[in-house]
Amino acid sequence: MAPANRAVVLVALSLLYLSRAIFSTEYFSTLTLFNNELHKQGCSSLSEWEEYAADCESSILQLEDPDCEEGSNPPCESVFSLNAEKILNQAKLFIEQKKIPFPVDNHNTNEELAIGYVLIGNGLYDEAIKHFSLLLQGDPELVSAIYGRGIAYGKKSLQDIKNADLALYELNRVITLEPNWPEVYEQRAEILSPLGRISEALGDLTKAIQLQPSARLFRHRGTLLFISEDYVAAMEDFQQSLELKKNQPIAMLYKGLTFFHRGMLKEAIETFKEALKLKSDFIDAYKSLGQAYRELGDFESAMESFQKALMLNQNHIQSLQLRGMMLYHHGSLQEAIGNFKRCLQLEPYNEVCQYMKGLSHVAMGQFYEGIKAQTKVMLNDPLLGQKASSEYLKVKYLREYSRYLHSHLDIPVAEYNVDQDLPGNFKNHWAKNLPFLIEDYEEQPGLQPHIKDVLPQNFDSYSSEVQKLICTADHLGALMQYDTPGFLPNKRIHRAMGLATLEVMQAMHRTWSNSKVRVNGKTRQMQWRDMFDIAVKWRRIADPDQPVLWLDQMPARSLSRGFNNHINLIRGQIINIRYLAYFDNILDFIKDRILVYHGAYNPRGLLEVRQALENVNKVEDLLPIMKQFNSKTRDGFTVNSKVPSMKDTGKEYDGFTITITGDRVGNMLFSVETQTTEERTQQYQSEIESIYKDLTAKGKALMLSTELGDADALCNLILSLVYYFCNLMPLSRGSSVVAYSVVMGALMASGKEVIGRIPKGKLVDFEAMTTPSPDSFSKTAKSWMNLKSLPSWYQSLPSVAETFPSTRTMIEVLNTDSSSHCPKKS
Repeated sequence: MAPANRAVVLVALSLLYLSRAIFSTEYFSTLTLFNNELHKQGCSSLSEWEEYAADCESSILQLEDPDCEEGSNPPCESVFSLNAEKILNQAKLFIEQKKIPFPVDNHNTNEELAIGYVLIGNGLYDEAIKHFSLLLQGDPELVSAIYGRGIAYGKKSLQDIKNADLALYELNRVITLEPNWPEVYEQRAEILSPLGRISEALGDLTKAIQLQPSARLFRHRGTLLFISEDYVAAMEDFQQSLELKKNQPIAMLYKGLTFFHRGMLKEAIETFKEALKLKSDFIDAYKSLGQAYRELGDFESAMESFQKALMLNQNHIQSLQLRGMMLYHHGSLQEAIGNFKRCLQLEPYNEVCQYMKGLSHVAMGQFYEGIKAQTKVMLNDPLLGQKASSEYLKVKYLREYSRYLHSHLDIPVAEYNVDQDLPGNFKNHWAKNLPFLIEDYEEQPGLQPHIKDVLPQNFDSYSSEVQKLICTADHLGALMQYDTPGFLPNKRIHRAMGLATLEVMQAMHRTWSNSKVRVNGKTRQMQWRDMFDIAVKWRRIADPDQPVLWLDQMPARSLSRGFNNHINLIRGQIINIRYLAYFDNILDFIKDRILVYHGAYNPRGLLEVRQALENVNKVEDLLPIMKQFNSKTRDGFTVNSKVPSMKDTGKEYDGFTITITGDRVGNMLFSVETQTTEERTQQYQSEIESIYKDLTAKGKALMLSTELGDADALCNLILSLVYYFCNLMPLSRGSSVVAYSVVMGALMASGKEVIGRIPKGKLVDFEAMTTPSPDSFSKTAKSWMNLKSLPSWYQSLPSVAETFPSTRTMIEVLNTDSSSHCPKKS
């Protein structure tokens, strides 16, 4: 290059600040994609990756100024004080370190190439492109210049995607000229991955690994496999990377995240701990450890982990956000608000913290603050082509529901009905989590100044009788807690459903004593739905984020099409750990249905099918078996359960549908769903009404009798009624805890107290759905309930409905802290 050209470069350089010259191909654009995915789980941000960049070796070059030491006094010079000699010294150092890709025999040319890479290393991509272009005018096939220009275009593509095509063109030329350089394939993968061409990027990384395996390459490919949700392969790559280079905290962290996503929480926890052994101040590892413990339902260990992350950095936004969300779902709303406020001080436009702050305020009855926060989320309209956040999609529903609650704050709950008051399309869209696009929707009235927010209520302000009522509710609610991964204890839900249990007990007792109840502004005999509505109202008020709505009260058009309650048990490699204990039961059920099918349609091949099924121990292995024996099974099959009628012997109702689809293990969907159509709903409701009628008659008889047999028959009827309720799945959310609080309350009305806890791994709704009859469900439930005679003091407790008649009084009691007042029960 002529001296004049070099002068142009140096003039360009003098216009910008030159920090310590470092250029690394740690591929931040790929990691941005990866971290966007991880961000959903509360994992590394881009800035945090840079913080730990010392963990990673550079694949192409790392420039160092020999005259400048980090932290030196005076500090390193800026480019304003640099001269041509110093730029040349950096280029010479670069040559001495043998960092030039594709060097040539000519020393002067190598020096010119080095200057181009120095420009890239300092973010001067346009100048670098001009520099390499001048070199290529003299030698159109100078590989290092083509490569350098490709890298510069690639770096520019992070700001302008049009440059990606130019970068790929240049890198393709390099591969044609030099097909055996792994760095070029890696660089091309870096361009392809942000374009969504993940499979091509994976192919390039695989080629690079074949040419020259390294810890960095395996880690890079692992990140892309993670994005593709191929967690098994990603885990193997991270493991390979760690075997080649042990001291990699980030690779260990990401290996743990592959376990986390597969539902292997204990393995994830152990791996996160290994990452902390490699780097004791690794904030991301503590944060991820907290998330794993949270999913496991271990609140104390999760809090400890989040606390350690925040001790290392009190301004760590994701740890504040995640800890706040966990506190909300633990029922500690005031503490949660503190975390969200701190999060928003640091990052005012954080939608998650803004939404959760608004939700927490509304749940506590602080509507003015709550709706103000919600409105801020609504102002964050997504840009054209940008996907709206889940908080943005939900916030309009929450705001409308918040306004509704506020306007009904002091109206007795018995005088209105949420399911009838809220517009049908609003309920339908809310329950299905659809975008808020509702034609002719009339907004709820704004906040009315004369209705004041809910004020804090001190536990001591309640009478001793009401205090005993609250403490009893806390104890009863805790008995409903699932001991299963994925279910975090929630003391607010415990109190709400404990109060629901006591109110059901009192309402049933009054009904059996021929008293009437006040419902929807009318006084009448209590029906089965009224009994469940008691639990529904408490479940609703405990967490306004979740639409707990009766599906048969949805618009007729929606119900006629069927309202599906859908649960993914396995999606790809993601296992729903909540239902893991039921996989074997469901597998046995599917096998039985397959044998029944083949017995009817292929009796000659039945023996062969039976033998093949005996070797199947996992749901994932069923699909190839089905394809082998049934040509109709291409990409999947469904199996339907049946629920026997008690009312009409021999009659059966549709239960739930099991679906298994996919073309191979690791790429399958295993799900269950109930379809709440109008016809199915009427069938189940007819069954429930019949049982409730019998239950009421026997309950009234029990009031006049002391026979134990009557109480046992009553117990079976109560459990049978809930068996059909759970199989119907009539609510958009919360069917299980609503059902169990009704079971406990009705049993207490019959003189039976539940002492036992729900066993580990058991879920009330799934227990009902996977047992073949109401009798078998009753036997199973009674085996863990450990029923005893109800102590007489329960009858002297104050009336729940009269003590907490309005939404305001209900919120007040849920907000009240009783931790230092109620006796601890084992």
